[in-house]
Amino acid sequence: MENVLVVESPAKAKTIEKFLGKGYKVVATYGHVRDLPKSRLGIDVDNNYEPDYIIPRKVNSRVKELKSTLIKVKNIYLATDFDREGEAIAWHVTQAVPLDKRQKVKRIVFTEITKDAIKKAVNDGRNIDLSLVDAQQARRILDRLVGYKLSPVLWKKVRAGLSAGRVQSVALKLIVDREREIEAFKPEEYWSLTAKLLTAKQELFEAELIQYQSKKIEVKSAEEAKKIETELNKAGYRVAKILPKEINKSPAPPFITSTLQQESARRFGYTPKKTMMIAQQLYEGIATKGESTGLISYMRTDSFNLSNEALNQARSLIPKLYSKDYLPDAPRFYKRKVKRAQEAHEAIRPTDFSKTPESIKQFLTSEQFKVYNLIWKRTLACQMANAKYLQTSVDVSADDYTLRATGRITLFDGFTKLYLERKDDDKAVNKQTLPKLTEHEKLTLEKLTSEQHFSLPPFRYSDASLIKKLEESGIGRPSTYAPIISTLMQRGYIDREKRVLMPQQVGFQVTDLLAKHFPFVVSIDFTAEIENKLDAIADGKINWRPVVGDFYMPFEQLLEKETDNIEKVKPEDRPTDEKCDVCGRPMVIKSGRFGDFLACTGYPECKNTKTVIKNIGIKCPDDGGDIIERRTRKGKLFYGCSNYPKCHYATWTKPSQ
Repeated sequence: MENVLVVESPAKAKTIEKFLGKGYKVVATYGHVRDLPKSRLGIDVDNNYEPDYIIPRKVNSRVKELKSTLIKVKNIYLATDFDREGEAIAWHVTQAVPLDKRQKVKRIVFTEITKDAIKKAVNDGRNIDLSLVDAQQARRILDRLVGYKLSPVLWKKVRAGLSAGRVQSVALKLIVDREREIEAFKPEEYWSLTAKLLTAKQELFEAELIQYQSKKIEVKSAEEAKKIETELNKAGYRVAKILPKEINKSPAPPFITSTLQQESARRFGYTPKKTMMIAQQLYEGIATKGESTGLISYMRTDSFNLSNEALNQARSLIPKLYSKDYLPDAPRFYKRKVKRAQEAHEAIRPTDFSKTPESIKQFLTSEQFKVYNLIWKRTLACQMANAKYLQTSVDVSADDYTLRATGRITLFDGFTKLYLERKDDDKAVNKQTLPKLTEHEKLTLEKLTSEQHFSLPPFRYSDASLIKKLEESGIGRPSTYAPIISTLMQRGYIDREKRVLMPQQVGFQVTDLLAKHFPFVVSIDFTAEIENKLDAIADGKINWRPVVGDFYMPFEQLLEKETDNIEKVKPEDRPTDEKCDVCGRPMVIKSGRFGDFLACTGYPECKNTKTVIKNIGIKCPDDGGDIIERRTRKGKLFYGCSNYPKCHYATWTKPSQ
């Protein structure tokens, strides 16, 4: 065997090997072949932050197999993922497996797993990009320094088993701060007044009060609303002003990692982790009509770019499916407000637009179909013509008051014939069709209604809105959004309730401790600045070691100064209505290493404890029992049937239905 390709995933390996045929063997690393040791820091802070990589025990056999395979071949193609993580894995392979200088080692990259893309990549091999490797190393080392230095502080001052993370701690603070905003929120009363008006031709439409004597009016009480209602019931109504306006609405750009995760969460309730798992399957290859091929391009990206081939495919398909009216004169190109396309060079798109979702539905699971259908429609729609609306605003005078009616008529549906973002679908747009009106036309008041409202607190973060906030703040990158939320869930810092992220007691405690004693660790601006420096390392503009040093030296000094000043956190017991079944005294909820539990207030005389059973409102698919939250002996959260041990149903992923 003269040629061997190295990839991470065995599923990807099977797909690629079929494309290349005889003379090529494709082997998988099953992820990283080297890593920092778990039992110690693994970074020599006195020797310019040199990492001490080891081959983890669990991959020893895999590395031995790689050695025996690679040592015999002439050409080695390192075909790991097209991002910094993939570049680092490729480099680690060359360090873990001693290669002969006479062997030709090439790094190849591709954004889709199709026959043409793979063959082109093999012909376009290059050297490993050490700048990308350095950027990944710097992130890994920074995260290790924060985690291994701060976590012991949390064990000592809060409770055992906790962890701090350079990016996860910022995300947690966002969730905690939002919850406190909600707790501190004081609703304000306000009233709306709506008039149903008749034209001379007995055509009915609605208008809402907006002004008094040409100034914006805010009605704050029932008394004020009643006074205005009395005056409006006596007023004469006429059309004061008509403002028709044609609106062009452009389609949303193609998916990048963050927007795919957001839209998937909004539409299907999928967690970012689940979305990325499904996208990985579509990327690595699905067998359709006897041939396995990747259905989408690489799913970890922050670029809106589409290849010329993809643009041509989309533009040729649009008039066939609809008509030439739905095809704009030129392709659409999208740019980010902040240039940050470092992880990949193309948006998430179908590899072949002719594979319509319906045509391959039989080969996909229901979840794969949902995500592929979303990607296919979004990408095609982004190259379709604008939607056009005629929006009309009508101001109605009622003596000193002004009311406004708005209506919208669709002139051309454009891209909305195929796809609308969920946030667009949900947006409250007044679509009433207004009658034909003329300025100064008299109107008759048929009915006036007033309605009490109260201002609402800020919404809690959902998976989608948190990812959007992280991205807008420059925190994290495409490969990190899903792990951030998963880690916060696994540590018990947050919980997901009805698709919103709720901070738990320990989440508040950890955030308060870090914010008080290590404020820069939870600073959005500071964390975003680190991300920008990592991007600069990836671009080869700066060296990674000074970046780590600039962070670590003040961090270490602050750690030494503050550790002894931190008071031990005493978790608050939460009262319940439950009585101890041993002594009859009240039981309270306490927080422990493995989550919350019920304990008798008679401790230490009575040491009775019970598990807090949290029913998630979903029935077991095996026997119809309640699915409840449970934890392993090591504290990892999972979901199982309440009828255990009679029923052994269990899953790591929270069931959604």
